[in-house]
Formats: sequence, structure tokens, C-alpha cells
Amino acid sequence: MEARHTQFRRAPALATAAAILFTAACGTPAQSADTGGAQPAASAASAEPATPATPAEAPASGAPEQAPEQVPVAERLPAPTQKIPKNPEKLAAALRDTTTRLNKAIDAWTKSGEPDPKDLPEDVELLALYQQRLYRYAARNPGLAAKAFARLPAKLRSQAEDNTEALRELFALTRPIKPSKVFKVRDPRPAGELLGYFKKAERRFGVEWEVLAAVMFAETKFGRVRSDSHAGAQGPMQFMPATWRAYGLGGDVQDPHDAVMGAANYLKASGAPRDYRRALHAYNPSQAYVDAILLHARQIKRDPRAYYAYYAWQVFVLTTEGERRLTGP
Repeated sequence: MEARHTQFRRAPALATAAAILFTAACGTPAQSADTGGAQPAASAASAEPATPATPAEAPASGAPEQAPEQVPVAERLPAPTQKIPKNPEKLAAALRDTTTRLNKAIDAWTKSGEPDPKDLPEDVELLALYQQRLYRYAARNPGLAAKAFARLPAKLRSQAEDNTEALRELFALTRPIKPSKVFKVRDPRPAGELLGYFKKAERRFGVEWEVLAAVMFAETKFGRVRSDSHAGAQGPMQFMPATWRAYGLGGDVQDPHDAVMGAANYLKASGAPRDYRRALHAYNPSQAYVDAILLHARQIKRDPRAYYAYYAWQVFVLTTEGERRLTGP
């Protein structure tokens, strides 16, 4: 899990869809350096590298490989730059189909109760990326989104509304950065390993694991972002040094296990689980941040598969030259 360094093309990032409010647990005014600002919808797609569609399943051993065009359309995986529908009916259909297929892929990945510790499955990664891009587009186009969501079944409509509302809250906190800025990113620790840390922290401190997962998701996309924030916050849970010294339990701020335990310790000291809003506002003094974290946590509580979907969402960054995706296929 060596960190990668780069200047802007398509690599390192510094924030998640939550725009990583790099003042986590420090009590300074809420602000964000990137990811997901209100850029024109076309910028996200145009900045991503073109990748051909991939067959949904690999052929059996010894069987000839099918060319993508021979695979039925309904079984093809979306390319990283798959077109985003621009009308309500097609957008609703894309969300419905993508989420259904993603849930099935997650079920297969976690069929033993815990996810396979190997790399993120290709179908989960590609379907989750397309779902993320659909929601990001919907979040920037509320009128279109409302018409599309009205065509969805009730459960998926509620999920779509929560996800887009959370994204809008976080987009509002972002500001563009210079394309020349250098960032560091890395692959996240396995989803099952991180889940174990969240649940261990819940047992010790009483802070719901879903809330802890939502914080890491918002702050660094589960540790994909390696760079310190512009304000100096560090690690997968984005602690300011002084706050870490007070609540980090003597651990390593860059270690996911230690960071999760420190975050749970800090949130409990700030009012959780009795008052999550108060605790999260202490973690990052922004009502938009608090609302977004609780919306994402609610999604995970309603359906644990949301945790694995969020785990597969990628890092986007907003620059003065447009939005770019920095991790993923």
C-alpha cells in the first residue's frame, strides 16, 4: 500500500465526495479544498480516461473470451466514462439498473458474511463508480433529479434522495484548487478489515459503527487520500495534530485502526452517542457536514450493502480547470 505521488493528470487526490473538510476534530472554521464542487456536469466525464466496456463475467477456464460487442447489453459492465443520461426516464432507469446489479455483485462478494479480502471485484468497482457518477450528476441537477426519482420505487427513491442531498451539502463546502497541486493517494485497506475496526470502536466507545464509517468515507474515501489537508489535518480520519495528541490514545494517526479508535474516542467525548449532531459538529464545525454524515450513516443502517458501495466510490477533486477523478479504474 505504497502511497502514490503525482501532479494533476489522473492520480492522487485529496478529498472524497465529502470534500474532506480538512478541519476534522480541530474546531477551526469548516472549509474544504476540493472534491465535488459545483462544476458543469460535463466536466467530470470529460476528465476521466476512456476505458472500454468490460464483460460482466469472465469466461470459464479454457473457454474462448467473448468480445465486448458479443456480450448482451444488459450484462455489460459500465465503462469508467459511461455516458450519464440527461433525461428523467433514462436517468431513473440507469439508477435502478445499476443499483440492482451493484447489490447483486456485493451479495456475491460478501456471500460468506465477510467480503473476500482480495482486491475489490471488477463488477463492484465499475458499477459503484457509475452509481457514484449518476448521483453526482443528479446532485448538480436537482430539477432533473426530482423528476427522475419520482419514477423510482419507494426504497430506491429514498436512497437516491439521501445520497444526492448529502452530496449537495458537501459540494457546497468545496473550493477549486490549482491543477499543479501535488497529492498522494493509495489503495484502501480491505473493506472487511475496516469494518472490523469500526465495530471494535463501537463496542469500546458506544459510537455507532455506521457513523464512524461515514466519517472515514467523507474524509478520505476510506483512506485513499494520503495527503494532509491544507489546514494540516492528517490520517484517514483527518485529525489535527493537537487533537490527535489529546484523543489519539497514543496511536499512529496514519494507521486506520488507531485513527478509527481515536475518532470514536473524540466523538464520545464530544457527546456521542447521546447527541451525534453535537459530536459531529465538534469534529467539523459545519452543519452541512453533520447533515451529510448522518445521511450516509442512515443509508448504511438501512442496508449494509451501502457500506460496500461507498467503499467502492472513488476520489474526485475539483480544480480551477474542472473536476477530475483521481482513483479507480
